[in-house]
Amino acid sequence: MSLDTAPAGRRTGGWGVLVLLCLAQFMLIVDITVVQVALPTIGADLALGRESLTWVVTTYTLCFGGLMVLGGRLADALGARRTLLAGLGLFTAASLLCGLAGSGAALIAGRALQGVGASLLSPAALAVITTTFTGERRGRALGVWAAIGGTGAALGVLVGGVLTAGPGWAWVFFVNVPIGLVVLAAVPALVPPARGRGERVDVPGALVVTLATALLIYGLVTAGDAGWGAAGTVLPLAGSVLLYVLFVVVERSVRSPLMRAETLARRPVISGTFVMLVATGLMLGLFFLSSLYLQHVLRFSALETGLLFLPVAIAITVGAQAGGHLLGRLGGRPVAVASFVLTAAGAALMTRISPDASAYTTLLPGFVLAALGIGPAFVTATTTTMANIPPGENGVASGVINTFHELGGSIGVAVVSTVAASSLVPGPAGGVGGFVAGLTLCAVVAGVAAAVSLGLVPPGRPAAAFVGHGHGH
Repeated sequence: MSLDTAPAGRRTGGWGVLVLLCLAQFMLIVDITVVQVALPTIGADLALGRESLTWVVTTYTLCFGGLMVLGGRLADALGARRTLLAGLGLFTAASLLCGLAGSGAALIAGRALQGVGASLLSPAALAVITTTFTGERRGRALGVWAAIGGTGAALGVLVGGVLTAGPGWAWVFFVNVPIGLVVLAAVPALVPPARGRGERVDVPGALVVTLATALLIYGLVTAGDAGWGAAGTVLPLAGSVLLYVLFVVVERSVRSPLMRAETLARRPVISGTFVMLVATGLMLGLFFLSSLYLQHVLRFSALETGLLFLPVAIAITVGAQAGGHLLGRLGGRPVAVASFVLTAAGAALMTRISPDASAYTTLLPGFVLAALGIGPAFVTATTTTMANIPPGENGVASGVINTFHELGGSIGVAVVSTVAASSLVPGPAGGVGGFVAGLTLCAVVAGVAAAVSLGLVPPGRPAAAFVGHGHGH
């Protein structure tokens, strides 16, 4: 990426830069899971139905993932510090708007702006880190950066429960404002100016692929109420297909494409995007269903829900750590297959839920097992891709993998919301049939993913230099 001519770490105290940027990244990751626990309370306060609650989750990950590669390109073209400050300022202002939102439309608009800010901030921060540190110090810094993903997911559910049960759900967003202002004030002093390359940026490609995915999600969500044959379902899905085709045409025609067709066609990239898409979709889908089940059906408080989710989020981190060790010994294929088998078994166990049974004996054991499987899948997706890609395509491949991490969450929540539509209403009236159907779908998808991974994930063990313990956007 285009940054300073001399290593910033020698001039500014690199570890201070790392702490600052990890704090900013932590906000972005927390905001993926922190809202999950607050969803029922948000729905009750703002009178939001299933579709609107789905968009509260998916709008953020959609804009974050859909525009992330564009954010990386802008960091190259305009300079990483400038892009970092723009993204951080937008994310902080959008968080304030979300907290002040008095309607579902205002909240969803704020979540979209948060996602745009995150898509600028995250790749620019990573660019600063990779040029601030060199050699062994860079490896340690990137390890800390990668760990933020698991830690943010783990603490996000707990923070969401504490804030929602305490000062209220708006503070799930307000808490970002002072943190964002502190980082904004410190960045100019610690991060030196960066000269951009002035290269062209594929804005049309980024907008087309993001709009295509938005239409896909809209069609999937609408199907839950209107049915699969309704015009409100068919037309958005058809429009999504046409826009994805247009995206391919745009990428073939521009001088600096967002995603190169030859890179996307490589088997390791196809494998990595598949594993990442499914793993993230399963993770956020299970979080979405479980949060609404616990609070709508079992009448858990937001704090109780956050505490129950905490061992699940920790299990994802533990699984990622174990996956990193196993990849170097067994290779990516057996780890990917085992990951999805564990997830399928865990989701199947979760289908035993009942309003008359304890969540700690029905929902939680399967949830923890599924989480242990999802963690290694994240590591496998990133590691097997980057270990099998030519050096000149590392940046593009990494951007594609991280894009599908966010888009997978959007699609996963949309799909389970549609399947479980009959149960996603407050109170026991909806029953648990929809929740069971959604969890069953997750188990089936994970089982199919295990079978696909058996033939799709590249065989062999990756080089030690590529083995990591998490994904780091």
